[in-house]
Amino acid sequence: MSTNDPPNDDRTDGTEPVTDEEIEELSAEEADELIDEIERRRSLSGVAAVAVSVIGIAFSVFQLYLAARSFTFTIPLPLVADIQVSLQLLQANAIHVAFALVLTFLLFPASMGDGFVARTLGRSVEGTGNRLGRDNPASRGFDGVRRGFRWGFVDPDRDRVTPFDVVCIATAILTAIYFMTEFSEIRDIRFFGLEAGRPVTEVYPFLEPVLGGVPVVNEFSYAFALGIAGVLLVLEATRRTLGLPLMIIVATFIVYARWGYLISGNTPLLGLLAIPELTWPDIVQNLWYNTENGVFGIPVTVSVSFIYIFILFGSFLEMSGAGQWFIDLAYAATGGRKGGPAKASILASGFMGTISGSSIANTVTTGAFTIPLMKRSGYSPEFAGAVESSASSGGQILPPVMGAAAFLMVQYTATPFAEIIILATIPAIVFFFGVWVMVHFKAVQQGIGGIPDADQESMVDHLKHGWFYLVPIFLLLYYLIIERLSVSRSAWFTLVALVALITVIAAYSDETRVTLAATLAVLVGAEFASLVVAGVPVIALLGGDGGAGLPPAEAASALVGRIGWYGMLAGILTMLIHSDVQSKVLDLNPTVQNAAESAGERTGRDLGDNQLFRVGTFVVTSMEEGARTAVPVVVAVAAAGIIPGVISVSGLGPNLTSLLLALSGGSIVVMLVVTAISSIILGMGMPTTVTYIILISMLATPLVEFGIPLLAAHLFILYFGVIADITPPVAVAAYAASGVAKSDPFETGVKAFSLSLNKAIVPFAFVLAPGVVLLREKADAANLPVREQYRVVGFADLAELSYSVPEILIPVVGVFLGVVALGGTVIGTMYTRIGRVERAAFGLSSLLLMAPRLLSTAVFDLLGFVGVTVTVNALLLDLTLRAAGLIVFVALAVRNRRKVPAAGDSTEPASA
Repeated sequence: MSTNDPPNDDRTDGTEPVTDEEIEELSAEEADELIDEIERRRSLSGVAAVAVSVIGIAFSVFQLYLAARSFTFTIPLPLVADIQVSLQLLQANAIHVAFALVLTFLLFPASMGDGFVARTLGRSVEGTGNRLGRDNPASRGFDGVRRGFRWGFVDPDRDRVTPFDVVCIATAILTAIYFMTEFSEIRDIRFFGLEAGRPVTEVYPFLEPVLGGVPVVNEFSYAFALGIAGVLLVLEATRRTLGLPLMIIVATFIVYARWGYLISGNTPLLGLLAIPELTWPDIVQNLWYNTENGVFGIPVTVSVSFIYIFILFGSFLEMSGAGQWFIDLAYAATGGRKGGPAKASILASGFMGTISGSSIANTVTTGAFTIPLMKRSGYSPEFAGAVESSASSGGQILPPVMGAAAFLMVQYTATPFAEIIILATIPAIVFFFGVWVMVHFKAVQQGIGGIPDADQESMVDHLKHGWFYLVPIFLLLYYLIIERLSVSRSAWFTLVALVALITVIAAYSDETRVTLAATLAVLVGAEFASLVVAGVPVIALLGGDGGAGLPPAEAASALVGRIGWYGMLAGILTMLIHSDVQSKVLDLNPTVQNAAESAGERTGRDLGDNQLFRVGTFVVTSMEEGARTAVPVVVAVAAAGIIPGVISVSGLGPNLTSLLLALSGGSIVVMLVVTAISSIILGMGMPTTVTYIILISMLATPLVEFGIPLLAAHLFILYFGVIADITPPVAVAAYAASGVAKSDPFETGVKAFSLSLNKAIVPFAFVLAPGVVLLREKADAANLPVREQYRVVGFADLAELSYSVPEILIPVVGVFLGVVALGGTVIGTMYTRIGRVERAAFGLSSLLLMAPRLLSTAVFDLLGFVGVTVTVNALLLDLTLRAAGLIVFVALAVRNRRKVPAAGDSTEPASA
């Protein structure tokens, strides 16, 4: 069956036939509206929309300055003396969070009228009116209170900024101003305590007549008041962007920090949670004026240094048109294969997911194109939505970016970014291969073919029209792995290269190529001559600077480092000369074109077709969209940082480790299962970064104490945090996909979880067999701390066949074969249908091939509970169980293959 055949109505999963209305694709505007609805974002207009744009662009410019110049930079002001800025880490973090808070209060409503308070007020007004009459003063009073509350707090249509939002914004700005203007006082209070700060009336003398006689005002410092306000703002922003459950969890930890001392240390097990008594000033100081823990701790530092710039890079890449090009590339590569549309969805969603870091956004934007094609080819709406959401969520475990988790792992484990990429690659490939296998088996089961050749562009033709989109990706990997630059510098250089490339491509056509080349040659030649003669760039030379010239080789080296900027300038000059130029290959994101046309309509000029204006709009739109995307992430890491902050200030960490070790009964399997379940439950409806930060604060140390490698423990937690996005009953990514697929949300979530089952088994495989993630125990591990006993393998380890074959090669091959067996188990088809007994046997072979040590360790733990001790060679047992799994798998596969001609089944598998 091909995609131009009628949809397959003979469903094996009980779903209804797909109608033409259900196959209709979502437009870009409809996709954006769906994302806004799911994330409860406002759709603003007028002054509020302009404010969001200006603040978002300013946020991105601030982060670009940090990436380019670190914390010391100069802000040029024409006709005025330049401003020299030198920030401390705490100040940079505070500004970063303040930007996110301001945008949160602009973009996310405090209430849409469906909350507990709004509903209670509504019922009270209704009840009072029914009992006393509408004209009764009490009824009118209640109604007035309700109207005042709605005016001040409620935004049912998500289209206006309320007075409460304005108060929150003003408070967030005050906190940032205090960090910028009173840092010397902050240094003092970090040493002497918050009590050493000035009272409010001393900071604002005009308040003395009003508040001077109030005892509370003079009793506590202004810094203390701002700290309380700041923490409350973070909690409120968390509630708006991430939901009430996470806010309650974070607030509970703050309450525990204050009153956890009431827990008796003599209480069995629970006594391990007893902590020393802490005062509010102690808590606020550690949560608000600290870069080691709390709101501005490691997670926000990582966001400032790494996460935001990569979100911005992803935004620029998306707005350049790369997103649609990569989707089309995936279809060119796989569309003709059996089940091709679903396989293309896996490739496209995985790639875009690793950059975006948002399962919901990636599911909707990519799924708006891929889901209708999957449905048209014959997949049910539920299965199509499941494939898209499963692959989109998997993008967060796919190197090189891995959403934001890779950068957090770098910071928390003190591991080079290149090593994080190495250890995460094989499990990620296994996951996507596993989903690929399942959609292939589903295509075999339902006779689903690929895209007809007439509707499919060849790989060669597609690469000719968009090869330049691959350049930034390879550059990023080059800077990170070959040059080993810092993550922020790598992202900055790649971002500059991307903008330069888009500018040059936009300016290039048959009519302009001579002008473009000549302009670039003149710019580079003038700069080279200036460096050789005077040792400074042309601009500096024109300003009167200059000295001894540089040797030609050194001047050429300097030019290479700035070639991106010369390319940008040459492209801009060319587009100024040829104002009507139109690139044949560049196809910017529709959002950019719409923004350019909208600006033209407001100014009364036809700017939508002006290439230079479109490129400028591309840059500005990318910065704004990057800020919008980053807001929930920044709020998430700020809120999540409170939990490790409380654990640190209370000294809870060691006691928590002891409690978890005691509850596990010394069983590593129990500990792993508890960690997996905790990750899934906590991760439901929350960003993966939040789940990761919270759980590594509580569970990473206990896992390492069991002998699990540190990096494997962190990756284990990350994987189950990702699974939460497609696990019912919440399954935010799957439910977002159901909105695009017009499918049953719960059924879509169930299928998405089934497709991602290998994502749940692979983590057990690599924590019990570290060779799967290329980790090896050090020779002197017995003399090292548990956190330092493993290292990433090198070429010498791979060449040592006595190690690499049993510890790496066989486990990795076993995992890949295991996901094939798992695919047969879940889908119920391989070459033809698989019976129930055979499916169970396939499931057993999958477990034996992927994680045999999980099964053997569980058995030994059970024997240990009844007092039976078994001593075996762990490696030999592992190899034996994998061999048994292989035998079962091969026997079942051969048997299933032989059934095909006997049954006359025409669903022979095509190339996968």
